[in-house]
Amino acid sequence: MSNLIPPGKTIGIIGGGQLGRMLTLAAKEMGYFVGILDPEKNCPAAQVADWQIVAKFNDYTALQELAFRTDVVTYEFENVDVDAISKIEHLVSLPQGSELLSITQDRLLEKAYLEENNINIAPYATIIDLNDISASLDGIGFPCVLKTIRGGYDGKGQVVLYSEEDIPKCEVLLKTGICVLEAWIPFERECSVMVARNEAGEIRVFPVVENLHRNNILHETIAPARVSNEISEEVERVATVIAKKLNLIGVLGIEMFLTSSGSLYVNELAPRPHNSGHYSIEACSFSQFDLHIRAICGWPLPEVKLLSKAVMVNILGEHIEDSLFQILFKPEWHFHYYGKSLARLGRKMGHITILTENIERTLETIEDTGIWE
Repeated sequence: MSNLIPPGKTIGIIGGGQLGRMLTLAAKEMGYFVGILDPEKNCPAAQVADWQIVAKFNDYTALQELAFRTDVVTYEFENVDVDAISKIEHLVSLPQGSELLSITQDRLLEKAYLEENNINIAPYATIIDLNDISASLDGIGFPCVLKTIRGGYDGKGQVVLYSEEDIPKCEVLLKTGICVLEAWIPFERECSVMVARNEAGEIRVFPVVENLHRNNILHETIAPARVSNEISEEVERVATVIAKKLNLIGVLGIEMFLTSSGSLYVNELAPRPHNSGHYSIEACSFSQFDLHIRAICGWPLPEVKLLSKAVMVNILGEHIEDSLFQILFKPEWHFHYYGKSLARLGRKMGHITILTENIERTLETIEDTGIWE
């Protein structure tokens, strides 16, 4: 128990978005003080934390200050400067470490790592210029998707190719640097799972969920996923292998494709809480945020039980006004708003979780509001 960081100590979070906000709320409930480092003053997490350092994520002086003022540091998104992070590892406990960041920040490294550990992934090729695309098509075929190896979320930083005619469209993306070309998996369902591990090596896997995307942005998460027990068990096995191999401390989101033949392909890893795990706040005995805080503070990890079926739906900038109107008509819905000042098109502003006994009926109810057309 020597590595237990008890309540009353201070947790530093790099990143002040909605994930940082929900991590802060979980930490405050457990008796911790929380400090946020984020360039945006009064960002979503800072609104509920004890203090904020307003600075860029690669500002070494600010990171150093964060390290000196806290007992443990965590990050809530993966586009943090690995070099800057590695420089503060000797100053403060950073349980997630910088190695996990460097692997998950680079799509090629991530794929090589998964392949090495016999995890099923889509066929891919490294692309430096347009000629590489033509040369790789024999093994990959159409349709396929070109992605930047760094950054890119919610569909940004990628081009889908359906035929040779689409190759010139990739030029702009290739100007940003090395890319990866992936075969398009004809999936039946997109699934994801959250897995948590602490320093003692305890691993806990959340229920497998099913995700529906619109315009490459997560629209709905259905818990549990409408898949067989065999598939759920395989997802759990894969999650456990990945958590062990990565020496994970904290929570990790794993996105997967499931084909009609029952094959699973790992698509992406997120070394932090994940949008598709938000349902766990109401629907599970412990949320993904609870387990992340427990894991980085050296607490033992509980088994996570699904207490109710649930559907989570995202509120983007364009949905915000209509969603507020629903507060009057849907007393049983759990509304979460993130405190962002600017409602932009496609920007995640909040989410709603609906506990249900009938997933299909709930999906219809959401559709009937006309908000998410």
